[in-house]
Amino acid sequence: MGLGGGTWQRLTAVVLVMAVAAGCTEQGEGAGGGNEEDLLRNHDWTQMPGTTARNEILRVSPLDRHIVEQDSSGGQPNPPLNLAGPHLRSDGDFTITARMSGVGDDDGDSWLRLYGRVPVVYDEWRQERPSLRVGVTADGQVKVQIWDGKGDEPATSKDFDCGCSGTVTLTVSSIGDIFRVKADGRRLGTVQDPGVFAEGTLWFGLEADAGEDERREGWRLTQLIARAESGDSLRVIKAPQLRQEQSDDSLRARAEDVGRPFDVGAALAENPLLTDSRYRALAGSQFSMLTPENAFKPQFLHPRRGIYDFRDADLLVRFARANDMKVHAHTLVWHEALPNWMRENDDPEEVRRTMLRHIATVAGHFKGKVAEWDVVNEPMSDDEKSYTNGDLGLRSEQSPWFEAMGEEYIDEAFRAAHRADPKARLFLNEYRVEEEGERWDALYDLVKRLKERGVPIDGVGFQNHEYAPGDRIDPETFRSHVRDLAELGVQARVSEMDVPIGEDEEDGRQTQADEMAGKLRVCLKEPNCTSFSTWGFTDRYGSTADTEIYPARTADSLPWDAALRPKLAYERLLETFDEA
Repeated sequence: MGLGGGTWQRLTAVVLVMAVAAGCTEQGEGAGGGNEEDLLRNHDWTQMPGTTARNEILRVSPLDRHIVEQDSSGGQPNPPLNLAGPHLRSDGDFTITARMSGVGDDDGDSWLRLYGRVPVVYDEWRQERPSLRVGVTADGQVKVQIWDGKGDEPATSKDFDCGCSGTVTLTVSSIGDIFRVKADGRRLGTVQDPGVFAEGTLWFGLEADAGEDERREGWRLTQLIARAESGDSLRVIKAPQLRQEQSDDSLRARAEDVGRPFDVGAALAENPLLTDSRYRALAGSQFSMLTPENAFKPQFLHPRRGIYDFRDADLLVRFARANDMKVHAHTLVWHEALPNWMRENDDPEEVRRTMLRHIATVAGHFKGKVAEWDVVNEPMSDDEKSYTNGDLGLRSEQSPWFEAMGEEYIDEAFRAAHRADPKARLFLNEYRVEEEGERWDALYDLVKRLKERGVPIDGVGFQNHEYAPGDRIDPETFRSHVRDLAELGVQARVSEMDVPIGEDEEDGRQTQADEMAGKLRVCLKEPNCTSFSTWGFTDRYGSTADTEIYPARTADSLPWDAALRPKLAYERLLETFDEA
C-alpha cells in the first residue's frame, strides 16, 4: 500500500482492552465500527515462543531472551513474536481488544507488543523497528512504550498510575497522531504516535518478565479481538505456505547434477523467512541446505536455566522439510551467544553438567530432523601467545567450557552429540583456517588428536569470512587443507562464506565472484568436501551490515544485493557448477 506524506496520521486507530470484569470491552473512538475478528479462535498460536495454548487461552511464560555482544557484555532484549500465527492488514483505523489475567500483584511485568514492522536480527544484534508495547507492571502501573525504528531504546515511554491487578482492562486509542490511554474507562493520558503502523501491518508479540521471582508462571491472554473502525477494512493474514516453487535454473538444481551427494546452502533467519515473500521464495528454491543463523544458539532457545523454547528453531526445520532441504544445525557448544546464566557458575563439574544437559536436550529434540551439527564452534584462540611455549592454540579466554574442562570439553561434546543424535554428521567449525599458519597447524593437530582418541568427529567447517583483502586466500591453499583432512578420514565444507567489498574497491564485484567461485570449485573437485554455504544470501539481512549506525547500513558481501537482485557472484557460482 503506497502512503504519501502524513497519510499515516489517519491510518491507525489502536484500542487495546484488557478486562477487569470478564467480557468487558470498549469501543474505539472512531466514527463507526467495521468487521471484527476473534484472533484467538480458529487461529494458530501454537508456534508463539514462550506461550502455551489451551482452550483458546494463551499462557505467557517468562523467557527473558537477551542477545549478548560478542565480548559477552550487554544484554539486548530479544522478546518473541508470533511469526507463524495471524497478523493484520488494515487500510485505516482499527481496534485491538485484549483481556489479560494474572497481572500486577508484584508478580513481574506483563506485556502485549504490537509491531508495525518485524525486527531484524543481524547475527547477534537486534534492530528494533516501529512498534508499540503496552502492559501492566508488577506495581500495578500501566506503561506505554513506543519504538520509532531509529534506536534500540523506546523513543517514548510513559507510566500511568492505575492500581491494576488480577484481570485488567486497558484501552489505547490511536486517533490521528495521538495514542489515548484509558484504564477501566478512566482516561490516563496521551502519547504521541510517530506512525508506528504506517505500512498498514500489525504483528503480535507477548512477553512476561520474571521479575525477582524466577518461578513466576506468567499471565494469561483470554481475549484478543481486532475490529476495523471508521468504515475502514481490516483483514487477518495467516502465516504463508512454507513450500516454495522450485526452479531448474537454481543453485540447488545445479548441485543435484554434481554426480555425488553435494549441498549448496545459506544461513537463514526466521523473521524475514515469514515476513518477506521474496526472501522466502529465494531461500526455498535456491538452496538444498540451510543453517539456522541464530535460532539454535543457546541464548535463543535456552535463555533461562532449565527453560527451553524450540518454536523458532522448529520453524526453520519445518521450512527445510517443506522444501526438501537438509539442516546443518549451528551450534551446540560455543564461547559466544551464551545466556548470562551459563557463565555464572565457577564449579567445573557443574559447568560440565550444564554443557552435557544442553547437548542432550537440544540434539535429542532434533534427533533425526537435522543432517549435521556444528558441535563445537570456534575453539581456536585469537591470542598469539596461545600458539607458543608448547600451548596448543585452544581458546581459553571467555570460554567457560575450556576453563572448566580443558581440551577434554571438545571430546565430551562430540561424544554427547553422538549419543543424542547418532545418525547426524558432526562438525567442528572454525574461521581463518583456510590460510597457512599456526592457526591452521594447531587445528589440524587438534583434529588428529581427536581422531586418535576415537572422538566421533566427521568433519571441519571452513568459515571463509573474507572481511578484508588480506583474508582472501588462494583456492589452492584451501585445497591443500581439504586434502590434509581427507588423509585423516575427515570431511570438509565451506560453512559461512561472505566477501564484503568496499565502495572504492576497484572491480570489487568481480573479486567477490572470483573468491566465491574459487572456493566452490575446490569443493566440487575434492571428494571429501560435502557442501558450500554462505552466511546469509542477501545483503538486505547480511550480518556484515554496519551496526554502528541506526538503522544498520547494509554491506556488499553476498550473492544477492539488498534489493534481492542476483549479483555477478551468483552467476559465477552457477557457472562453476556447470564446469564441474
